[in-house]
Amino acid sequence: MVVRDGTIAEVAERVERPRDVRALDARGRWVTPGFVDLHVHLREPGQEYKETVATGARAAVAGGFTTIVAMPNTRPVNDNASVTELVLARAAAAGLARVLPVGCISKGQAGEELAEYGELKGAGCVALSDDGKPVASSSLMRRALEYAKAFGLPLTVHEEDPGLVGKGS
Repeated sequence: MVVRDGTIAEVAERVERPRDVRALDARGRWVTPGFVDLHVHLREPGQEYKETVATGARAAVAGGFTTIVAMPNTRPVNDNASVTELVLARAAAAGLARVLPVGCISKGQAGEELAEYGELKGAGCVALSDDGKPVASSSLMRRALEYAKAFGLPLTVHEEDPGLVGKGS
């Protein structure tokens, strides 16, 4: 395998190696593309004592993950451009794993009013979720699906009927 500027440029059984290039013996090892974690909880902003964008990205790359998708349940939640921009700025400063932020389906994850999907997408969100909280209103979910489609944003949902769940029995 030939790597140029940090990217695999060629895969071949044998390659000619210039003298000034370091060779790594990968026999008996796995060489794979970087892994992607589609559901991580980076606790920044608001709960940095649990984890920051930098510590989460550091843990990711240590485990072979090159991309992580950050759920929006921070404090404040990621329901507006300023939170999205903060997460992306911290990820850029860390310079580790690629961090893809997910914005909220509803303002404050309250399930009552849609967040501003155009603003979230424009700021860099790649999907929408009220992570860990169901959108209990079928009419709100229908609108969420319609607006998300219009903006090309997938929804990742935690759906359950709170009225049926009760205390888990």
